[in-house]
Amino acid sequence: MFVRRALIPLALALLGAGCLDERQPTGIAQPSAQGPHFLHWADAPSLRFTAVGAVSTPGADAALQASRSGGISLDRYTASFWAVRGEERSVQINYLSSTGDTSFPFLQLAITDPVSVPGLGELTAGDSVLITVTIDPSDIKVSLEPTGLLFGDPAQLRISYAGAGGDLNGDGIVDETDGDIETQLLGLWYREGAESAWERIPASQVVSDKSFISALLHFCEYAVSW
Repeated sequence: MFVRRALIPLALALLGAGCLDERQPTGIAQPSAQGPHFLHWADAPSLRFTAVGAVSTPGADAALQASRSGGISLDRYTASFWAVRGEERSVQINYLSSTGDTSFPFLQLAITDPVSVPGLGELTAGDSVLITVTIDPSDIKVSLEPTGLLFGDPAQLRISYAGAGGDLNGDGIVDETDGDIETQLLGLWYREGAESAWERIPASQVVSDKSFISALLHFCEYAVSW
């Protein structure tokens, strides 16, 4: 079932252990009122991803074929899958460095209870909706569609920022300042649309694998920023 996009208010639920400590480390400026500092991909010109759980869709590139094991190559940074009310469905997008020596899960999204589709209304048990994940080619940022899709049981999102390569402030050097940003300022942000301001949302940080986890009751655009 195809869905039309619409904007509706955001509701988010926290998964895991509370918000991050937002104290400002010495010598690091807080984000300006204009918006957060986005993390950039370390090898943006040659990004490579594969996806497990993605499906081909009408009009999509031939590379987007159904996958159950090794994954598919995403040459346009987009993957889609069908979410079904009452069934657990998920997609995992894996990052592969330009040199091929670094690989890790970039994004994991699991859905069991989509309840309302913008423009189409309520879903009943067994109804499906096509979910699309689009990765920004420059920043560690994704959009989840259809925008405004609502959930009963929250969708579970895990997103990694390891692709920034450790240089979190973009000065070309990985040093103690980047470590302070990671542990004290970094967070998960969202916005409703291109005309909306970015805002930080509750998320649980897992520093050991450089990721954030959040429970979503609504779809929009998300970024790892500070």
